[in-house]
Amino acid sequence: MILIDRTNYHLFQPLLYQVATAVLTPGQIGSPIREILCNQRNTTVLLGEVTAVNKEQHYIIGNSVDRVEVPIPYDYLIVATGVRHSYFGHEEFERFAPGLKSLADAVAIRNRILEAFEQAETEEDPRRHRDLLTFVLVGAGPTGVEMAGALAVLVRSSLRSEFRRIDPLSARIVLVDRADRVLGSFAEELSSAAKQRLERLGVEVRLGQGVDQIDEAGVIVTGERIASRTVIWTAGVAPSPAGKWLAVETDHAGRIKVQNDLTVPGHPEIFVVGDTAALQQDGKPLPGVAQVAMQQGHYAGKLIHRRLTGKPAPRPFSYFDKGNMAVVGKGFAILQTGRVRLSGFIAWMAWAAVHLEFLGQSSLRVSVFVQWVWTYLTGQRGSRLIVNHHPSPNDRALRQKAGDAATRPQNLFRTAL
Repeated sequence: MILIDRTNYHLFQPLLYQVATAVLTPGQIGSPIREILCNQRNTTVLLGEVTAVNKEQHYIIGNSVDRVEVPIPYDYLIVATGVRHSYFGHEEFERFAPGLKSLADAVAIRNRILEAFEQAETEEDPRRHRDLLTFVLVGAGPTGVEMAGALAVLVRSSLRSEFRRIDPLSARIVLVDRADRVLGSFAEELSSAAKQRLERLGVEVRLGQGVDQIDEAGVIVTGERIASRTVIWTAGVAPSPAGKWLAVETDHAGRIKVQNDLTVPGHPEIFVVGDTAALQQDGKPLPGVAQVAMQQGHYAGKLIHRRLTGKPAPRPFSYFDKGNMAVVGKGFAILQTGRVRLSGFIAWMAWAAVHLEFLGQSSLRVSVFVQWVWTYLTGQRGSRLIVNHHPSPNDRALRQKAGDAATRPQNLFRTAL
């Protein structure tokens, strides 16, 4: 078996927002693929990126660090390439409103959030503090709600006493969505409980309002300008370009239409799972959540094993919905599974237990559990470092100016130090 991935780690995406808000470090939600599969002697791991598939001759084309367009043959192919950001036709928004889909995204957003407070601390014009400390999140789905709640807790607990020239509690957090309620996939009473919790945390929830424009000065929401230096996109996703690689039928969003055994029509050797696949059950499309991808991956592996061992194929894939969860700040979550609907601390405990269980390694479960307990009790976070691996040209120019100015006397602050 050959596993190809653009990164050398397995990422637990549901906790990305905790890296972005400095609760956890990147290493606490990412596990090295080779370490996970070190005892799987029949598995080869390749660091590379697939760019094309030849269905007729059964090989893929991939690029590695030192080679391009390398053909790799296959007998069975499982495509599980996930999603990317979708700006609903406004690709120009991406420059000013990064999304949250990778560890690099999470670290970049963490940098922007922490830099906003640092810039406000050194800003001499108090009128600019409001713009620097206004954070706008576009999209009130699980990512947006969890991110807004975690950001509010960061401000209220970890940062409130650490600055001298600004008051972190003056930060404004705005959550915007065109929908009429947050967390639309949950029952209405749970959605309402989540909204009330956000508002108690100080988040400004603006529903039924769309974003008209995003630029370096902020956003325009239903004709109103909200000045902000930190805008985060948590609204939409789009599948990978795997449908183009395979040149097969896709739905309106670009997901590959698969049969009820998760194979591509006419190609029983090609399986597509997760967010890249479009499959309906009971007349409704399956949701783009981790549960679906995990169950589909298990089914695809089981079906291939049965074929190789000459056993009859299992019944068509059927998704079993185990329920949904979302955390909203410290010690509060909502949970919906069947007829069970919970909100509050008990739901938060269940959320924590489930997420710990699905981390890739036992060492991470211990590390994350200890960090959560420590953060809950003390407010101290796992990583509040600003790490810019590749400074932008503007950053380099500013540093050059700072270096030139360092040789002459100056007073950075008007206030006495």
